[in-house]
Amino acid sequence: MQHRKLATIEDVAAIAGVSIATVSRAINEPTKVADETRRKVTEAVARTGYTTNAMARSLRMRRSNMILILAPDVGDPNFSNILVGLETEASKRGYGVLIGNTQNDPTRETDYLRFINSNQADGLILLTGHLPYGIGEQGNTVRLPPMVAVNEPVSNSDVPFVGVDNFEGARIAAEHLIAQGHHRIAFIGHSTSKAVNMLREQGYRAALSGAGITIDPRLILDGDGTTESGRAATEHMFVRDVLPTAFLCVNDATALGVIISLSARKYDLPRDFSVMGFDDISFASFVTPSLTTMKQPRHKIGEGAMDLLLALLAGETPAKNEVLLRSELIVRNSVSGPRRG
Repeated sequence: MQHRKLATIEDVAAIAGVSIATVSRAINEPTKVADETRRKVTEAVARTGYTTNAMARSLRMRRSNMILILAPDVGDPNFSNILVGLETEASKRGYGVLIGNTQNDPTRETDYLRFINSNQADGLILLTGHLPYGIGEQGNTVRLPPMVAVNEPVSNSDVPFVGVDNFEGARIAAEHLIAQGHHRIAFIGHSTSKAVNMLREQGYRAALSGAGITIDPRLILDGDGTTESGRAATEHMFVRDVLPTAFLCVNDATALGVIISLSARKYDLPRDFSVMGFDDISFASFVTPSLTTMKQPRHKIGEGAMDLLLALLAGETPAKNEVLLRSELIVRNSVSGPRRG
């Protein structure tokens, strides 16, 4: 009994009457190929059984063509559009995604690593800001797969990072408030542990220093990025009777807390106080007043991170270990000049 020769990509190209590169593109990035060309390649693939053979080769290489995404909270409004970008790019390249909602629970993170250890996932996307708990622990045999951090870099590591330029974005935000005439600008979101918060605070400080404005440490308050932290920080300022004319918040959720606090005190925004956020999450345009903020290109961040990870999986060396995208100033109704008199 003769064994049938396994079909090759050259066979598919010959039958379809196209180049090998076109076959590869039609299989891995079908949206970039004309409909008629894609139809010819699809028919040739069906005739040769090439895709079945390709899957068999993938199994022999112990590749799953799946990517594990670890996120601390899938309910975070920043996450959804990043996920769309991640999944879109993965799908175009023939990969699927697995989403691990860690809920900031070390045990859950360790549990999700079973997908790596059992070859059910080839690489990791980290939205957690740290290496997964369980990696590197004594007695743990989980291998280190190719990884890319998104949104928040992994401190003290060489894990590639794709995200927004937080320093530059916060500097632009503070400069916008300064341009409106504000000199007493509070920053809510001080943190010594979150890299994103620290970079945004540094951008705020750089803008004030560049404008010759003395930084008042009493106007820099802690915040963990939640709405409650924004409300509490604002109330704390009233208790101490140290008030700014404008608030620059580490993110939109914090800004919402500031608006809630000021509105409860019957202040007219932005006539009495200006409030600015960062991220441009979905509610930013619906809150009253609508929020002036810095928009993250979340879809592009997701696409860029997946593209980088798949390049690592292909054995390529990235040109840069850090890819920073620019945020965009979105001007709405929560910022105006300071009240006179």
